[in-house]
Amino acid sequence: MDYIHEILKIATTEPKKAVLATIIDVEGSAYRKEGAAMLIQEDGETIGVISGGCLENDLQERAKLLLEGESQCIVYDLKSEDDLSWGKGAGCNGVIRILLECIDDRLRKHLSRLHDLLQNGKDVFILKQLGKNFSVSNYLFFTEDTETFGEWAGAVPKQIDAIAAQEKSGLVWVNELSSYVYVQRFEPKPRLIIFGAGSDAVPLSHFASRTGFSVIVSDWREALCNRWRFPGADQLIIAFPREAATKISFSPRDFVVLLTHQFQQDQELLKLLLQQNLRYIGVIGSKERTKRLLGDQEIPRNVHSPVGLSIGAEGPEEIAISILAELIQLKKLRSPQKVRA
Repeated sequence: MDYIHEILKIATTEPKKAVLATIIDVEGSAYRKEGAAMLIQEDGETIGVISGGCLENDLQERAKLLLEGESQCIVYDLKSEDDLSWGKGAGCNGVIRILLECIDDRLRKHLSRLHDLLQNGKDVFILKQLGKNFSVSNYLFFTEDTETFGEWAGAVPKQIDAIAAQEKSGLVWVNELSSYVYVQRFEPKPRLIIFGAGSDAVPLSHFASRTGFSVIVSDWREALCNRWRFPGADQLIIAFPREAATKISFSPRDFVVLLTHQFQQDQELLKLLLQQNLRYIGVIGSKERTKRLLGDQEIPRNVHSPVGLSIGAEGPEEIAISILAELIQLKKLRSPQKVRA
């Protein structure tokens, strides 16, 4: 799970002193990759994970010394398999660079703006120029529509689009700056819209909200679609399909799952949804049923039927896991896109 949304929420709303730890480089294998982050607050509370438990305690101790200091980079060599080294017998066989940054008032303000932009459905990129010992000398946030903010002195690299267009977070050497730059792309929470509030929707909503999805549940039955059954959902819509669809501003990022278990409702919904540009439409039931919903026409590529990965799932919880596994698999796939026009 990507904890950045939870980290930003806490870091920008709670006045506690805190340190942000971010993996900026991995050589070999490691539990988590570049971009993974953890917030360490002055009282010792943490949000997010950096490793499988190997590094967190040491990072907490180092963070205590950094609450008023400058950023620094810590290198952990996990290649050794003896218990006296950082490898601790885990055999991860990787070298990890972790950037520690004290969240002062200026950074908190910029993180708050980052959080707002993500809440509004925008991608945001960050460039962090790294100086001696990989400490941060400049940082710049920017969006596809050219909004910029941060603490950056001097000229911004001309190849900013090319730098940010790389597919994953990590270090890039920039000749123009004669230094390394850490680049990361932040994306809005993926949104899962569940039509139908039956017994199989309950674990799906719960698991999805716990794994980083923003969840909307819609059903025309108030006895089923309520906070008691869906405490983790971000929004509940009590309405019949056609009315519910008018209340949602769909986006190409959205994942939608049809769980009404009623043929006519699914048929009406599917007709409406196919008019939208959606990342994923999952339909419960067999392919034959879905073809009948479509009037025997070919099933579009973004319509997944039967919904979920084929793992022999039975019962609401297992079916929810199979669906969520497919959503996570698709969420991790993305094609490079231009940063700015």
